[in-house]
Formats: sequence, structure tokens, C-alpha cells
Amino acid sequence: MDPLQLLDSLGGVARAATLLEAGLSRNDLASLSRRVGRPKRGVYATADCRRDFLAAIMRNSVLTCASAARDYGLWIRVQPARHHLGCGHGHANGSLALASRIDATIHRGLRYRPHHTLPLAAVEDVLLHALRCLPEQAAVPLAVSAIKNHGLRLELLEDDLTARKSGPALRTLRKVDLRVESLPEAEALLLLLPLAEALGVDVEPQVFIPGIGRVDFLIAGFLIIEIDGVAFHSDRISMLRDRERDNSATLSGYVKLRYLPDVIWNAPERFVSEVTAALTGRTRR
Repeated sequence: MDPLQLLDSLGGVARAATLLEAGLSRNDLASLSRRVGRPKRGVYATADCRRDFLAAIMRNSVLTCASAARDYGLWIRVQPARHHLGCGHGHANGSLALASRIDATIHRGLRYRPHHTLPLAAVEDVLLHALRCLPEQAAVPLAVSAIKNHGLRLELLEDDLTARKSGPALRTLRKVDLRVESLPEAEALLLLLPLAEALGVDVEPQVFIPGIGRVDFLIAGFLIIEIDGVAFHSDRISMLRDRERDNSATLSGYVKLRYLPDVIWNAPERFVSEVTAALTGRTRR
């Protein structure tokens, strides 16, 4: 592979050791140094490299927590304004002025082997850091996707947090419900659980109802909540099928509410208020 193509495949920035392990020779590195920048000894970077990767490498760290979520395909709605960097050596330094200008959140301690070529913490550390760092509304969906999509064991994560006496993170992890199937569903469940507890009713994600099919949530045995995806009603057949499901639910005595993810994200008070009204029989203006 052409050295520049290899560097581009790594996000446009890499350490010499990574490039050598990938098969480049010392002569290749000498040639590459004439084509790209050298922001730090032993580091090669193109002008359009990933700035978050550069930030991590310049501080002898790896991306973790929210900053590494999308690289692992984890559910996260808002990218952090600050880089979240993990270091296993107790500090995160950079030898140039660029490093001192990096606005970053530092996570100390890496318990698992980082990614073999990219400056990314292991997905286990990404999750553990997120549980201790992010607000619950962001940490729980991220945890659901990490466990479901990467085969992490919930019991081992609980044992790890218990051993480290990470009480708040452990409480957040225990709110994970692996039955939800999307980011907006996971966020909606966090809004529904306190309401259901206050009213003394059950909220069940992903319930199959004969004659209606699978629904996103069933609350108190009669209220169906559906969180429609981005592609909702993208074709006539889907629209007709959903209308039939809605009618079947009504004819079977269920109450049904439908929401787009935007309501969960931008008007959570309205979502909770309307669900409360449906559950209590009160109409709120």
C-alpha cells in the first residue's frame, strides 16, 4: 500500500510505530515525512487529518467516553464539545504548544487493551468512562448499544464497578434495559420509568400484542407508546400497515400515542405530560 494511503486509512495521523507494524519500512517513513506534517517526533499527520485523533496522539492518549462512541457505533445523540481522552499512564502530556491548547476531559486509567491501530480506548473502557462521566440520559443509551452490539456482559461490568466502588456509575448501569431497540427508545424509557413508578404502573418495552404486533412500550396494560424512526411513513405500504395497527389497537381497547424522536429530545416535558394525561384520564390544555 502507498504510505500516504495507509496514513489516510488511519484517519490521517499515526505514530511511526503504528505505521511500521502495518508494514511500512524505514525508507517509506522517510518518504512519507516529505509529503506530510510532523507535528511531534514520531508522529505523521496530513493537513486534513482527524483532529480528534491528532488531539489524542499529541497527548499520548486515546479517545474514550463520548469521543469514541461513534467510532464503535454506540448510541450517542450529541458529540461532546471537548475531547474525552483516556490515559493509562497517569498523565496526558504533549511536547508541543499545540497540545497545551487542547481543551480536553481526561479519564485516568485504562483497564483494557486499546484499539490495535487507532487512538481509541477499548469499548469496555469507553463504556466504563461514559458511565462515570456522562449524564444519565446519554450514558444509559450508550451502555445499551455497547452491551447489545459488542457482546459485553452486563454482569462483568457490574462486578467491575462494584469492585471499584463506583456507586453512581453502578446505579446508572442498573437502569440499562436491553429490550429497547434504538436511541430514542432508550431515552424515552428513562422519561417513562419515574412516571410509571410515581403512578404505580408497569412500563414494558418491546411487547408483542396479538392482533396488533410488537409495540415500543406498553404501560399499565392499556397505553401503547410508539416512537417512530426517521423513516416513519416513508412509503405508502408502511403507512397503511401502521394505520391498520393503530385501528386494531383502538378496537381492542388500547390507547395509543405516537411520537417522533424530536419530541423526546426537544420537548420531554410535553411527552411526559401527555403520557400522564393518558394514564390518569385528565386532559391538559
